Amino acid sequence: MFEKNLGIAFLLDFYGEVLDAHTGSILRQYYDEDLSLAEIAESENISRQGVRHIIKKGEEQLSFLEERLGLAEHFMTVRKISDSLLEIADKIAKSDVADAEDISEKLRQYSGEILNK
Repeated sequence: MFEKNLGIAFLLDFYGEVLDAHTGSILRQYYDEDLSLAEIAESENISRQGVRHIIKKGEEQLSFLEERLGLAEHFMTVRKISDSLLEIADKIAKSDVADAEDISEKLRQYSGEILNK
């Protein structure tokens, strides 16, 4: 049985534009639109085995890009740091620390800037 690796869907968000148009289209149909191999084969006018082969090659390309560039992993690290900043901001806002609101607001601002840049 051919099972979906949902981590590939995440990598597709980062590196999908680097793939050739045909491979990118098939991967998006499979992961984003949740179409079956048979449905994709019919729409692309190729065999199910052909679709499976293109998906496997596309997955390999996406994994290779992540191994070399690490953008998805870096994004997740930044996301965790941002979430930690927001937790700290909430704790400070609820405390009796002098200037707690100002400190909390600054942390929220920095967290937003991290994710938007």
